[in-house]
Amino acid sequence: MKGLTALASLLATQNLNAVLRVLQWGVIALIFLFFLRVIRAVWVEMSPATVRKTRSERRREKVAARPQRPAEPRRRQFFLRIVEPAAHEGQTFDLDDELTIGRSLGCGVPTPDDIYASTLHARLFRQKDQLWVEDLGSTNGTYVNSERITQAHRLAKGDVLQAGSTVFEVTR
Repeated sequence: MKGLTALASLLATQNLNAVLRVLQWGVIALIFLFFLRVIRAVWVEMSPATVRKTRSERRREKVAARPQRPAEPRRRQFFLRIVEPAAHEGQTFDLDDELTIGRSLGCGVPTPDDIYASTLHARLFRQKDQLWVEDLGSTNGTYVNSERITQAHRLAKGDVLQAGSTVFEVTR
């Protein structure tokens, strides 16, 4: 029994020494961090002050440093105006670069009420300053001037485009 008590006492002493050793290193680390903080504060106070430019001055310099792009030839602007259904008649969409038509709310021209339109029905895009439309494998097809298209088709002002039961007119 005495042997077990001596052994327990020895283990407790060893554990206490280990805990004290960890605490000693922790205190040394805190002192080291404190001195680093003091040295940084002294350094900041002793370094010369710099005058920082205002945000508007920095913005002007940034704009002036940008390389100037050559003026692009003016592109003919097209718009897509809804003709039917009457509930959305007159709604206009800007045909700048690329636009999709479909029931998905992520489309550039969403037609969520049109049960005959596919989720992604058609895509309108520009190529060499011309406006094109292509069917994206829709179930009911895409029509330009009452003719079903099977490949990309060039659009012009006044063309009538039908995707599902929604009818659009290309305008400028």
